[in-house]
Amino acid sequence: MDRSSGESRLAGGADSADRPAELVSRSRELEDVSVGALFEDDAVPRVQWVAPSGLEIVGRGVAARFRADGPDRFDRIRTQASRLFDGIAHDGPPDARPRAFGGFSFYDDHEPGPPWTGVHAASFVVPQVLVSRTDDETWMTVLGEGDDEAEDGLERWQERLTGGSRGQANDARPGIESTTRSTLPAEWTEQVEAALERIATGRLTKVVLAQALSVDLDGAVDVPATLERLGRRYPNCYRFLVDHEVDGTFFGAPPERLVSKRGDRVETEALAGSIARGETPDEDEAYAERMRADAKFGHEHGLVVDAIREQLAPFARDLTVSERTIRRLATIQHLQTPIEATLEDDRHVLEIVEALHPTPAVGGVPPAAAWETIRETEPFDRGWYAAPVGWFDAAGDGEFAVALRSGVATDGAVTLFAGNGIVADSDPEAEWDEVQLKFRPILDELQ
Repeated sequence: MDRSSGESRLAGGADSADRPAELVSRSRELEDVSVGALFEDDAVPRVQWVAPSGLEIVGRGVAARFRADGPDRFDRIRTQASRLFDGIAHDGPPDARPRAFGGFSFYDDHEPGPPWTGVHAASFVVPQVLVSRTDDETWMTVLGEGDDEAEDGLERWQERLTGGSRGQANDARPGIESTTRSTLPAEWTEQVEAALERIATGRLTKVVLAQALSVDLDGAVDVPATLERLGRRYPNCYRFLVDHEVDGTFFGAPPERLVSKRGDRVETEALAGSIARGETPDEDEAYAERMRADAKFGHEHGLVVDAIREQLAPFARDLTVSERTIRRLATIQHLQTPIEATLEDDRHVLEIVEALHPTPAVGGVPPAAAWETIRETEPFDRGWYAAPVGWFDAAGDGEFAVALRSGVATDGAVTLFAGNGIVADSDPEAEWDEVQLKFRPILDELQ
């Protein structure tokens, strides 16, 4: 399915500086609205972003698209976006401002192949129509070539959005016909033991190894409805949806924020070390206490905290590492350490994203040795899995999550990804069990 031209009039090619002579953004506050119409017709590119803070944005169509490949992809996306945003006249409140949504591949030399066919190493879209919701307000924004086109779009879409039935979320699941693992248990044990040998020699301190699970479905998957159900079960996680140009929808409910930037304030976190939830409150707390006291978990988490501190330090005037806490989700709980910084100079959020990716929570320590180990070990393409996904605006502010608990939906199938950190005293069987826990959030919504 080619979505590259669906409802798109302003999209350009990679590194394209082409844009209309005048691109205007007009916004209107809405009261009662159903965003279901924005998800109709999946041949038209769609995006969705829901943050634990309460911000929800749904976008449709393409006002502009930025693409880049190679090691300088962050800079090239930022340059393309600046050319566009400098020419947009926005009439509306800050919450309704135009934003670019998308993400990056895990590796800068990403070469597209199934299930990532046609997917660039970096790709962002500025939606033609978007609805932004906060706890207090709902705004619709339309971008067009001139005032008349933008105003006409507002009228048409207000009628469609306010006239739609709010109804109940679609709880029908497609059902699972079969699953295929990228890695069998015996292969996983070999991979972990090989990584442990490298750690023992001092070449590695930590490496994150992942698995892929290909799921053939009995019916078509409704990705927006799946995300809605995930939101009810995991309300404190992010949710995202990005339609790719050729085929496939990348979506997920990641628990981990990579970075949020507002002006000179940056917020991030270390999220590493995980264990199951208990069946009772006492059992739940016993699991959490075991994780707090376990040297392996503490070591793994400390590596991530130290790396983020070092990665942020060159940008920061001051930096605060808060106390370690427990982050509890429906089926799993993690060690979490919030980290905040005040920037020394004016910076674009993509500069911070580039500096932080990949954190040791998804790559390893030292980074070069970890990446080499991952490439030599994993028998599948990570694509955008475990990489930055999110949005940024004209001011260089934005928010990105780490694309974990994620999958790619294509015709009749979903490919899921999950991984775990391997350190000196990791046990292959325990690590296997932990990875299977991370497949569950999306897998449970498909069957």
